[in-house]
Amino acid sequence: MSAATAAMITAVVGVLGTLFAPVVTSRVAKRQRAEERRVEERRRHFEERRAAYTSMNRATRHFHTLLKDALHRMRDGVYTDEDRAGLEEGRRDYRDSYAEAQMIVPDAVLAASRRLNVILAGVDAALKRVDRGLPRDGETAERLLLELGAADPELTAMHHVMRQDLGAPGRSAAEDA
Repeated sequence: MSAATAAMITAVVGVLGTLFAPVVTSRVAKRQRAEERRVEERRRHFEERRAAYTSMNRATRHFHTLLKDALHRMRDGVYTDEDRAGLEEGRRDYRDSYAEAQMIVPDAVLAASRRLNVILAGVDAALKRVDRGLPRDGETAERLLLELGAADPELTAMHHVMRQDLGAPGRSAAEDA
């Protein structure tokens, strides 16, 4: 190859490099922006799930506590209209947090929440019947407190599924107690 040919090839490569550099740079920048958008979307989705889990966990535990308190007060004969109003507010908050989470959280969390809801809703309905003086056979505040105890392991199970989905490290049974 002659020096003239080598110079010509070098010149062509230089011109092509100059022409294609902006195209390559643009494509690389587009890929970087697309990756940044994907990372941001994953982060946003993670934050939405975490917020939904926090709300669900808080509302569920609060409703559970209100049910337990109402049953204790009912058993002791000191259940008041104020207690009823507080329980109704907790019930609405519980339903609202679940309704908001349904569109965000994965099926495993919803399934754990549903198992817990069966217990809470059953005790809640029975509590209302007892409060109205229309209990079914065997429905008493004492019996309902025992039934509500079945919610404790389901609360823990729901909590674990949420933590697992968020990638939080596992905890021992002693830490959950």
